[in-house]
Amino acid sequence: MDTPRKFLVIADGSEEARKAAFFAAARAHNTGGQVMLLAVVETEGFEAWMGVGEAMRREAEQNAEAHIESLAEDVESITGVRPDVAMRNGPKEEALRTLIDENVEIAILCLGASNSTEGAGPLVSALARQRLFGKRAIPVTVVPGELDQATIEALC
Repeated sequence: MDTPRKFLVIADGSEEARKAAFFAAARAHNTGGQVMLLAVVETEGFEAWMGVGEAMRREAEQNAEAHIESLAEDVESITGVRPDVAMRNGPKEEALRTLIDENVEIAILCLGASNSTEGAGPLVSALARQRLFGKRAIPVTVVPGELDQATIEALC
């Protein structure tokens, strides 16, 4: 039996991530796929604060766990299946590259784009600079920030 393709979403607590997760869950549900969520604790700068750094790291990990759990519940409510989850430490782009390189079942990266005047967001910008992938490139779906749930659902 073929392994279902996985839609990867970055769980960072943003509204863009929530829209990307909704899109990924609806597509997975409609196409027999699965969803995988990645939360990244970006630890750079914590070590300079010694004891305070450890408290900052713990707080960042707790926030990441809360974000991934919240999205996992949302995804499961749509697909009926608990998504795979991964937690990584380090720079977000590096963690994403490594996870995609290590997991051949990840077939599509779903990113939410910000509708802010400051730009689409750091991962979408990295994608535009062609610096997002490592050894293995995969298709990317960018969910525009202005789309509402009904529109996203109709697209899936």
